[in-house]
Amino acid sequence: MAKKKITVVGAGHVGATTAQLLAYKKLGHVFIVDVLEGIPQGKALDLMESAPLENFDSRITGVNSYEQTANSDIVIITAGLARKPGMTREDLRDKNAGIVKSVCEEVIKYSPNCFMILVTNPLDTMTWVAKNVTGLDKHRICGMAGVLDSTRFRSFIAMELGVSNEDVHATVLGLHGNDMVPMPRYSSVAGIPLTELLSKEKIDELVDRTKKGGAEIVQLLKTGSAYYAPASSIVNMVESIVLEKNRIVPVAAYLEGEYGIDGIFMGVPVLLNWSGIEKVIELPLTDEENKALQSSAEAVRQSVAQLSI
Repeated sequence: MAKKKITVVGAGHVGATTAQLLAYKKLGHVFIVDVLEGIPQGKALDLMESAPLENFDSRITGVNSYEQTANSDIVIITAGLARKPGMTREDLRDKNAGIVKSVCEEVIKYSPNCFMILVTNPLDTMTWVAKNVTGLDKHRICGMAGVLDSTRFRSFIAMELGVSNEDVHATVLGLHGNDMVPMPRYSSVAGIPLTELLSKEKIDELVDRTKKGGAEIVQLLKTGSAYYAPASSIVNMVESIVLEKNRIVPVAAYLEGEYGIDGIFMGVPVLLNWSGIEKVIELPLTDEENKALQSSAEAVRQSVAQLSI
């Protein structure tokens, strides 16, 4: 089977780590695009020199223009400004919207049939911008956030209980930000509901930490934001697509009536495979859970309405 062509836009920490994991997992030939001359080329060469040790034969190519990325199967957009301490995702909105708009115009010119994954914050709003610019079908574009938010929730649960990460499953719905909706009722350890293993008070603590997961790392790093877990989350999604895993994963998907939400991107579980988002999985929600999800959706609507690009 011919290797897939995967383009990563942005050679910063998230983009470079994503390229590394894509290569190490042998998921395809990787192109790293960045406006800074020499940076994508240098990182690509450095990664290629690890190939004999990591035993992969994929090519990694660094470029400054989009022509060489033509006919990419998957395009991952990480380009944009990172959050600094005290900065909200909304502070980034208009600046990053301009970056995402110009990137998408180039991407779609050369790879009109790609599957696109947005990573730039504020995630749900940037994915809306990308869909508007590219005209991609809703099955061919999504935002990476739910996997990241869920893996943070999973890791906090595993740490709290002292159990293997492998046995922990967690679900997070809603936007990527403070209004996300972690779902303890749909989270479990080896099939045992989380609500049977931890008190409501402890679960509430873990939910709150999950909501602030990105900000906690920003505060610690002081001059940057998270990139190891985001990169792993991106590659987890790519694996499901390239390897036809048919995984049910939470992503920012374009909704047209599901969960009573229409016309925006929102974090929900979807069936993900080579055809893209095959379907949105609608979970039965309690009144309280639905209220939180609708509040999350309203925050995205407001963000989209306030866009200035």
